[in-house]
Amino acid sequence: MKTTYREAMRAAIREALLRDDRVFLLGEDVGAYGGCFAVSLGLFEEFGPERIRDTPLSESGFVGAAIGAALGGMRPIVEIMTVNFSLLALDQIINNAATLQHMSGGQFNVPLVIRMTTGAGRQLGAQHSHSLEGWLAHIPGIRILTPATLADARGMLWTALEDPDPVLIFEHGSLYNMHGDLDDDAGAVDISTAAIRRQGNDVSLITYGGTLPAVLAAADHLATEGIEAEVLDLRTLRPLDDNAILATVSRTHRAVVIDEGWRSGSISAEVGSRITEAAFFDLDAPVARVCSAEVPIPYAKDLELAALPSIQGIVEAARETAGARG
Repeated sequence: MKTTYREAMRAAIREALLRDDRVFLLGEDVGAYGGCFAVSLGLFEEFGPERIRDTPLSESGFVGAAIGAALGGMRPIVEIMTVNFSLLALDQIINNAATLQHMSGGQFNVPLVIRMTTGAGRQLGAQHSHSLEGWLAHIPGIRILTPATLADARGMLWTALEDPDPVLIFEHGSLYNMHGDLDDDAGAVDISTAAIRRQGNDVSLITYGGTLPAVLAAADHLATEGIEAEVLDLRTLRPLDDNAILATVSRTHRAVVIDEGWRSGSISAEVGSRITEAAFFDLDAPVARVCSAEVPIPYAKDLELAALPSIQGIVEAARETAGARG
């Protein structure tokens, strides 16, 4: 069937609500308004205010309420409008959701799913254009998902709801309008492994989330120059799929990590470190990185695009790493 990323995510939420009466959705404007990004449009009318719950403008309050509901046996899905607002709930996420199983000696799990929109490229200003998934991937006790395809948008949610521990799903805002074909019987997908999105032998392009379309476009361009790039979609940032990362490097012997986060302390830094620690002698060139400029993301369109990883920047990094300068 023809669908969009937004519609695939909505279908996943609807299916979860139908399959398990413990599941409910809560967040700001998720009810009659249909969600800030229209992901929950129509669900309020179908399931009512008990299961599609509008909340006050208090991320700490409603994330805390969801943690309590999860401890009580429910399966809440929290929508945080954009990733910057998750900063207001970090105490709940890091000090409560991520730690309660450990601090209770395994007596209490927090089966909670938190969804939020992440990323730049839509002229929303510096305070609404963060890519902070790398921050939260630093925290033990939570799983970090970054669906970048229609199948993952449709299938990751149910698997996340079955996880006994908290799961954070980062949905890149630039993907909501992405459209394409999705199998009618599309369902739950694995959330523990990375995925090869394009096969190649000359250089590995390792990425996740909203940068995947640009990386695939760069790989297509490189192919016209005779450079066959393999594209690895990490999909899950915590825990990282080390086996998949090391396997692609062992095939191509070169790696470029593309990450919309800032370079310093980023997921790209972690991936690069793991490659050099475990596959140093497989490398024929240093690991390269393409990240956002170390500035607050500009509002002006041209400046915003200049600050973000671009197809041309990825091509140049891959070309140099593959040894085909100029």
